[in-house]
Amino acid sequence: MNESEAKIILAFLFKNSGKEELSPPEIYLPLSMNLKWFSPGQAQSFIDLSLKQKLLIKKKDLLSPNFDYREVAIPLGYHPSEQIFLEKKEVITKQEDIIDRIIIKISKKANLDNKEIVKKISIVEKEKNITAEVASLLICKEYDVDATVFYDEIEEKIFKENKG
Repeated sequence: MNESEAKIILAFLFKNSGKEELSPPEIYLPLSMNLKWFSPGQAQSFIDLSLKQKLLIKKKDLLSPNFDYREVAIPLGYHPSEQIFLEKKEVITKQEDIIDRIIIKISKKANLDNKEIVKKISIVEKEKNITAEVASLLICKEYDVDATVFYDEIEEKIFKENKG
């Protein structure tokens, strides 16, 4: 992922929020739903990569930039370049786009809008203090969507993230 472009994206989000710290949903929802720069899974992956590249720091349940975002110049009418999307496609694995696939499955079965499903996942994630993946499984259960095909992938992702 292009670090300078990632900094612009993060600076944009933090400047617009007016906050020094944001929860993961306060980052991935604007990226995917409001700005439509990423799919929900890509937005989650963007957060993961930003943490791995030390662009974001996690303190309890909140994320803050590990650079002075106020000093980052955001070009007028900014939109991420195609390059960031190409790089994202190389990095995104089947584990990282799992939420997108779950959302599609819920949408088809429950006849709900993707935005509405993402909102529900975010609410459950916050209320129960669980990962977005686990929250999406609970939403599947609520709408009687068979999510067993995702169990192994989610379990693997959770164990991989909590390793170390």
